[in-house]
Amino acid sequence: MTEPSTPFYDVVRARRDVRAEFTGEPVEPDVLERVLAAAHAAPSVGMTQPWDFILVRAPQTLRRFASHVAEKRVEFGASLPADRAATFAPIKVEGITESGLGVVVTHDRTRGGDHVLGRATVADTGVFSTVLAVQNLWLAATAEGLGVGWVSFYDEPVLGELVRLPEHVRPIAWLCVGRVAAVQAVPDLERLGWRARRPLAEAVHAERWSPRPS
Repeated sequence: MTEPSTPFYDVVRARRDVRAEFTGEPVEPDVLERVLAAAHAAPSVGMTQPWDFILVRAPQTLRRFASHVAEKRVEFGASLPADRAATFAPIKVEGITESGLGVVVTHDRTRGGDHVLGRATVADTGVFSTVLAVQNLWLAATAEGLGVGWVSFYDEPVLGELVRLPEHVRPIAWLCVGRVAAVQAVPDLERLGWRARRPLAEAVHAERWSPRPS
């Protein structure tokens, strides 16, 4: 299947999880505002808009978080069997200091009060809403020629303490955002042999779940 060549599909195809390609060049304020406005325009359960965006630029904070992520990377690598550890070794998992800007996307589970329209039977719809804001941000950043890298090697309490989150607010993502020299044509994990892309046909079911190759 080939998507039509329209601006939207072009952005979807161009989106990458960027790690090594950041230049460190600052993002212009008007560009960043457009990207954040796109994130803030995401749909949300009960119109709660449960997200917030913490912009982290202080070099000492970036270094502290990068150091923590490096520790968690070592822990993960040590847990792998030898063949997977060898595949994992060259994979870069973050561009925290290189990007120069971290956007911490948070989720406030109390936003909207006790009676949120649409959340009564599926509590996770609040978190889903915040993740939609992440996706909007990522696509908007791609359209602006920026790179985004989602960092997921961290302990939530450590990140929460780093940016002083109250107890009822959860960090959902640390996004490295910045100008890039280029982006990879093939996603890193596919290019470096961690995992192959799953065909769409394996993900589509008719009427009810049916087994698919693992």
